[in-house]
Formats: sequence, structure tokens, C-alpha cells
Amino acid sequence: MTTQRTESVSRVDPSTTSGEREALEQWLDFHRATLAKKCEGLDDAQLRTLSAPPSDLNLLGLVRHMAQVERGWFRNVLAGEKAPWIYSTDEDNDRDIHVTEEDTYEEAFATWQAEIAHARTLAASHGLDDLGVGTHRTGQPFNLRWIYLHMIEEYARHNGHADLIRERVDGETGD
Repeated sequence: MTTQRTESVSRVDPSTTSGEREALEQWLDFHRATLAKKCEGLDDAQLRTLSAPPSDLNLLGLVRHMAQVERGWFRNVLAGEKAPWIYSTDEDNDRDIHVTEEDTYEEAFATWQAEIAHARTLAASHGLDDLGVGTHRTGQPFNLRWIYLHMIEEYARHNGHADLIRERVDGETGD
């Protein structure tokens, strides 16, 4: 039996007068909290609900995917850690999205939050113009500003997916 979660996610609106770095960090945190809010109050079965065939998207998979995205950009590209993927495998590159009955939100949320905390620590020691020391599959260099902007874009896109999935699951709408 799965238990419905009753946690309350706190989401802070970004300042309208902050400087560039503060604005980027606030918007990224806003979008991180938005994804958590879309999962709020749902049980694991609801979080595994697929968006619409043939898509495999589901809320649990989006949380797992964003844990991998945080890891990829901050650990691997910015810091050069060469950390392995958390969920994806050689056999299933989209294993983050392809959830099973054994995959839980508790594990995914904890992993995602740990990656966010690590990302914040790594970013804190870099300026916006600092280039990452790791490599990306494109071979291009990326500075922290670009990484922040890309992460905001990545969350915003997937939060749009999350809006639609949440509405499908229980009819809840809103930002």
C-alpha cells in the first residue's frame, strides 16, 4: 500500500530587483520548488502515472531526470567530477524516466535534493564567467552563467510537462 504525501513545499518568488547572479539562483530555485510542488500530495502510484501514450513521461521520472541533469551540469561539466549517471544505463539511456514499481519518490526526492545541494556548493565557488573544467559531449566550454540559464530552461520545460501530468493525475492545475 502506498501512502499519500502531505508535505508542504515552500516556493519563494524571485526578487524583481536583484542582481544577475542572485536572480539566476532565485529563478533556478523557484523552478526546482515548482517541480516539487507538482509532486506534492501524491502517492507513488500517482507519481508513476504516464502523461499520455506513447509518451513515457511521469512525475517520478521527471524528478529522477532532473537529479541526473543537476549532476551532469554541475558535477561533470562545471567541476569535472566525472560522476556516473544515477539512473540511466547502457541498456536503457532513459531509465530515469522509465520507472518501475520498485522506484520510489522517497528515494528519488532524496537523491534529487542531494544533487541540488551539491550543485549549490559547487556553484558557490565559481563566478558567472568561470568556465567549467569538465567536458560535455559537444566538446564546447560552458560558463556558470550558461549552465544556470540552461538549468532554468530545462526546469521550465519540464515543469510545463509536470503541469499537464498533474492535471491528468488528479485534475489539479496552477503554477
